[in-house]
Amino acid sequence: MKYLYRIYQICIALPVLLVLTVLTALVTIAGSLFNAHVWGYYPGKIWSQIICYVLLIPVKVKGHENIDRKTSYVFVANHQGAFDIFLIYGFLGRNFKWMMKKSLRKIPFVGKACEAAGHIFVDRSGPRKIYETIQKARCTLTDGTSLVVFPEGARTFTGHMGYFKKGAFQLADELQLPVVPLTINGSFDILPRTERWIKWHHLSLTIHAPIPPQGQGAEDIKATMEKAYATIESALPPERQGMVKNADQERP
Repeated sequence: MKYLYRIYQICIALPVLLVLTVLTALVTIAGSLFNAHVWGYYPGKIWSQIICYVLLIPVKVKGHENIDRKTSYVFVANHQGAFDIFLIYGFLGRNFKWMMKKSLRKIPFVGKACEAAGHIFVDRSGPRKIYETIQKARCTLTDGTSLVVFPEGARTFTGHMGYFKKGAFQLADELQLPVVPLTINGSFDILPRTERWIKWHHLSLTIHAPIPPQGQGAEDIKATMEKAYATIESALPPERQGMVKNADQERP
């Protein structure tokens, strides 16, 4: 069965997904010239859903009732693998912008589409660039548009969670926005960062209850970050619980 699935990937799924990715990027770039709020989200959402369907990956989502469509949130998720993107983009059910590494801008077609869609590239090259990133995020988080961040900053090597960086929580604290923890399961089993072949496995996304701001300042940021971490970890299977320090996931 494993080898049949690999043959299917090479002969059918991969060609379809490559063409679909280029078309989605072009539609996003063109459409975002007129309305980045709409065209910067829906093509990517449909693209992500089709990728999961074409690869025969079943998806389960629970917790949609925990979020309000008219409220802006800072969503924070564990980062198991590449399929985290498709799971959240396709099935979260909220218009949002990604906060992503600056290096992703270099990906052909995809990087340009993300830029046109208004996703936020994190530039840590200096205090001024960090300030500009925060300002752009502040302007984005209006009228129910939310932000999705992977606070670990990199995919796990083991399936366990690494350290959380403070950036997303500082932003939520500054803007007094609720933080919504998201638990991703299955993405590590489908495509870990050390593997090249996609494996069949189910995907699940748990949308937890929002953590509302209780105050403002360093102590509140720390408390929210710790609560979000514990909440996300609680929905992982026992064998994936417990922090594992990875070389590229250290504290800043």
